[in-house]
Order: sequence, then C-alpha cells, then structure tokens
Amino acid sequence: MADYSNQTRSLTDARAFTVPELCNAGAISLLILFGELLVLVLLFAGGEVSWMRLALMSLFVQWVALTSAGLICVLRGWLARLPLVAGSLTAFGIVMSVTLIVGLISGWVLSGGKPTQVDVSRLLGQLVIAGIISVLVLRYFYVQQQLRAQEQSELESRIQALQSRIRPHFLFNSMNIIASLIATDPDTAETVVEDLSELFRASLNDAGNQVALADELDLCERYVRIEALRLGERLNIEWQIEAPTRSVKIPLLTLQPLLENAIYHGIQPLPEGGTIYVRLWFADDSVNVEIDNPLPAESLRSHSQGNKMALNNIRSRLAVLYGGRADLTTSQADGRYVTALRYPLALDGTAAGGSGSGG
Repeated sequence: MADYSNQTRSLTDARAFTVPELCNAGAISLLILFGELLVLVLLFAGGEVSWMRLALMSLFVQWVALTSAGLICVLRGWLARLPLVAGSLTAFGIVMSVTLIVGLISGWVLSGGKPTQVDVSRLLGQLVIAGIISVLVLRYFYVQQQLRAQEQSELESRIQALQSRIRPHFLFNSMNIIASLIATDPDTAETVVEDLSELFRASLNDAGNQVALADELDLCERYVRIEALRLGERLNIEWQIEAPTRSVKIPLLTLQPLLENAIYHGIQPLPEGGTIYVRLWFADDSVNVEIDNPLPAESLRSHSQGNKMALNNIRSRLAVLYGGRADLTTSQADGRYVTALRYPLALDGTAAGGSGSGG
C-alpha cells in the first residue's frame, strides 16, 4: 500500500509544474551572469560597439531577468499547483509580459518621455530573444531542481532502508532473553518487550524525522537495558548529559546506532567488558556528543571496517539536513575509540540549516 501511494505521488509530481527556485543568491547570480553573457553576444553580433550601448542593453536585460524572477518567486505557490503545461506556459507568459512592458518603457524613456511611434520590429526582436533565453533558463533550473530532488529521494530511500534494519543477532538475542525471562521474571520480560517494540517503532519511522533529543536519549537507554541483560556486569555506561529541553531536536536514530557500534565493537569482544562514556553538552549554538568506548587491540582493524558504513551513512544524513554545519569524526588513542558528533542547535524542530543502522 505504501509503495502504491509513493508511485501515485511520483506520477502526480511528474505531471505537475516544478517551479524553479529563483529566490536565492545562487540563482540570482546565475541570472545576472546569463544576462550579461547575452548582452555581450548581442553587442558583438551587430551594430555599434560602445560603452553606452553596452550599458543600455545591460540595463534592459537585467530589468527583464530580475523582474521576471521576482514575479515567479512571488507566484511560486500558485504556479506549483498548476499542471505541467499550464504552469510552463504561465511562467513563459510572465517573462514575455515583463519583456513587453520593459521594452515599451525603455522606448518611451529613450524618446525623452515624448509620445512616439512604437518600434514594432524592435519589440518583436526583444520578445523573440527573451522567449528563447527564458525557455533555456527555465529548462536549466528545472533540470537542476529535478536532479537535486532525485538525489535527495534516493538518499532518503537509502536512509529508510538502513533505518528499518535492526541487526538480526540483536533481535535473536532479545527474543532469547524474553523467552528465558518469561518463567522466572515476567515483569522484566514485559519490560524487554516494551523496549524492543519502541526500537522497532523508531526504526520504521519516516527517514529524516527529527525528534526531541530527550526521546532519542530514552531510545538509547532502552537499547542499553536490553544489552545489559545479555552482557551483565561486562557492560557499564557512564552518562554525562547536560539536560536537554524538550524543544532541542535531533535526527531520529542518530545516537542509538553510534551507541550500538560502541557496544558491539568495544564491549562484546572483551571478556572482562568495559565502560562506555556518553557525553552530551551544548556550546556555541551546537549540540555536541562524544561516545568513548574501549577498543581491543586485536579488533582495531575489524572495528574500523565495520564502523565505516554506519558512520558514512550518518554523515550523509547530516549533510542533507545541515549541510557543512554538522560533522561526525572518530579518533583512536590509548586503546579507546571516540566518536564525536556536532550539529547545529535547532529549537523548533526544523533543521538549523535539511541514521543509519550499526555497521
């Protein structure tokens, strides 16, 4: 059913008009650059080559380009609701209308504000050139936006697949724990079932969702409780958490996979176990997390390889949500493995900018 809904939404999107994003500095810069390149082509294509003619042509082209972009930005919400053909023709008509109006005004200004006969051939030439350029520019921005949307869709699908995967060995171990506790300690068995169901619920949630940081920490504690039943006294966790408010957000299933890696690669191979230090603090409008676990000397290589996929997937997710303002780094020293996470502090649930499963 979900696949059918996704396919239906994709077909609907394909038939809808995708409005180019012209309201940012990058798009405006490209418009200005394209406009000036067009001016140079027209300047040297024929007629007098002079600074005055260059200035007048630049003024005309930039007025048309920036005014058209401004109107499309203002009407973006309305245009996005139109079918593909109607939306494309409307955007094209906006550019043509702006070109006609600017052409009439420029002719009136150049005549000194006196009533003068409209130079039809000049206006037609301006409209033809504006039409060709507007089609090319709108097509360019459309293709760029479709590529970005496709890349993000593919990444979200990949994140969803990773997020929906719980290590089989963890699931089997949890079920064995539940089975062994039903007869001797039914209350604890019930708690394990509740914790496991919360982990599954989170893993099946929508990719990219941001949740309260306190909820993510609660999910980590549920995971640790299950693993503690299996590892016993071998597993020690020291939490050094600066109390987050409910409004502090984090991408769902970001910390839990990092903690899972620390237990799987750091504690499980050690017969004597060890201690994992989880530190979280706020500084410079950022959320900072460190997970410090022991690293057996003989497993340095395997830990690095096994951790790589999980870390790369979480880095990809952070890049989508926060761009370059988030980072995930690792370091090894004195038999310890430290994973450090930093991302912008967001208090309203939106990315202050846009998890994979354990490796």
